[in-house]
Amino acid sequence: MSVRRLADASVQPASFAFDKANAASAKKWIAKYPKGREQSAIIPLLMLAQEQEGWVTKAAIESICEMLGMPYIRGLEVATFYTQYQLKPVGTRAHIQVCGTTPCMLRGSEELMDVCRSKIHHDQFHTNEAGTLSWEEVECLGACVNAPMVMIFKDTYEDLTPERLAEIIDDFEAGKGHSVPVGPQNGRYFSAPTSGFTSLADEKAILKTTRDKETKAAARTAKEAPAVAAEPAKVAAVPPSNAAKPKTDAVETSPAVKTPSKVKAAPAAEKAASVKAPQAKAAAKPAATKAETAAAPKNAPAKKEAAPAKPSLEDKNRPKGISKPAAVDDLELISGVGPKIAATLHELGIFTYAQVASWKKAEREWVDGYLSFHGRIEREDWVKQAKALAKGGVEEYIRVFGKKPV
Repeated sequence: MSVRRLADASVQPASFAFDKANAASAKKWIAKYPKGREQSAIIPLLMLAQEQEGWVTKAAIESICEMLGMPYIRGLEVATFYTQYQLKPVGTRAHIQVCGTTPCMLRGSEELMDVCRSKIHHDQFHTNEAGTLSWEEVECLGACVNAPMVMIFKDTYEDLTPERLAEIIDDFEAGKGHSVPVGPQNGRYFSAPTSGFTSLADEKAILKTTRDKETKAAARTAKEAPAVAAEPAKVAAVPPSNAAKPKTDAVETSPAVKTPSKVKAAPAAEKAASVKAPQAKAAAKPAATKAETAAAPKNAPAKKEAAPAKPSLEDKNRPKGISKPAAVDDLELISGVGPKIAATLHELGIFTYAQVASWKKAEREWVDGYLSFHGRIEREDWVKQAKALAKGGVEEYIRVFGKKPV
């Protein structure tokens, strides 16, 4: 949010006073707030001052603060915070606020600003030479459906083209702003589709007067029609259907909890009438053979699936181990290797980074199965880590991976 400051002292008037009409309006606004809360009227009173003077002057802020019994700094805080207050002189005939938020921007608000730059002033918040026109870019003005649009004083002008905005500016400059129609400028009715109404195009059918006429006409026709029989046929009363009414004893639908209740239903009776929740169907299992049924002892615990067997230490794919050297590499610097795994690797004769770096795919799969890692060696890329550590230690690891080993 840009810094908002008061206008230069050279353009500030020496004093301010509400005219007769606005003074009466100010009293009405103040009376709307409880005793002791009159300072809450600062916002509408500043708007009255702006409508009277065209902008909010320092003298107006101080005068209103004195009316409300509040420090000048509080009034200045309000005036400089809200962008609805113009703190510098604006055009006496029109101050044009061009919406620059996304919907209007996509629909050509930049071109509207170019029109303002060419016909008023290149910069915002500057009046034209006659002092009658000024402009600024603002945030969303709430007519996104009819973008792009501008606001002049309290009225919005929507569905604009650069040519139409230029015409509107000329009208205001000539003092004919009151003759410019507000709202959409392309013939649209408020925010209706540009192609015209697509529903309720004729409201005649739903008007009360239409329904009354139809009712009277039907009654008159029935009265004039000859009687078919001495007595009208009796139509059997059809009770309402309960087909879609759920059977439940939920509190939300129980008549017994309504106040006052004429129906007292027992919870047990409600539960008996309720529909039970459907149970999930268990997956079908192959039936056991008679031999299996006879052999199985009663109350026998369920059998657990056996864990896959570890590969043999005599397997040809087991990595070759070495005798423990005098200087053992810290295998825990390899991500994914902790104290327990490092000890297991030592038992297998793995003590150095170079050994891990030399593992082929078959050897990696053997170690993966032996340690029950299920792919961790490949995910963590132990071989690449070990090559970096074997080549240059921690410094090389940082160069390759961009971080310290953990």
